[in-house]
Amino acid sequence: MRKTIAGVDIPDGVMARAATEQIRGTESELMFQHALRAFLFGALTGYRENLAFDAELLYVAAMFHNAGLNAKYQRSPHRFEVDGANAARDFLRQYDVADHSIDEVRLAIALHTTPGIPEHLSPLVALLSAGVQMDVRGASHDAFTAQQRNEIVQACPRECGFKKKIIEAYARGMEHRPGTTFGTVNADILDRWDPNYRRLNFCGLVLGSDWPN
Repeated sequence: MRKTIAGVDIPDGVMARAATEQIRGTESELMFQHALRAFLFGALTGYRENLAFDAELLYVAAMFHNAGLNAKYQRSPHRFEVDGANAARDFLRQYDVADHSIDEVRLAIALHTTPGIPEHLSPLVALLSAGVQMDVRGASHDAFTAQQRNEIVQACPRECGFKKKIIEAYARGMEHRPGTTFGTVNADILDRWDPNYRRLNFCGLVLGSDWPN
């Protein structure tokens, strides 16, 4: 892997290398490259907005943000974001990382699919979400130069058919726990993927509750 991509230095400490090895060994190449791009777009967002952030913690958060989609969690009752956040926590506890920093990484991963909230929290939380959203749905696409985008995609390729493939990866990681998609963009994924999926409706839950009025 190149050490600098689009002006962003790839963290290369012991912890970052271990995160790379663990995720590369457990996720598909498509999801690994997506994680790298999410880090790069997130870091560039931080530079552009003059935010102070720990690049290595952002890198670890990006590496683990989709860890909860792994087949090992196919019996999990939790949102995949929570499983990924917990996996990152367990990983970080092996290193000399402060508890508040571990909590921040967990929060970043847990909220990365919840629009409208991360950007109002700490830089790490905001930047992970920004990086993921840029790579998945092109959020703030024009805020990056064509050179930045091209260099990142050249170094960390988007597979042919990436858009459909990543939707499938999300769907397969959640199809056994459809209830966990309530209130997030994940409901849109299963709504498109599974013809038998019926999304929960908040108003229906309120009106159908056991309260008499």
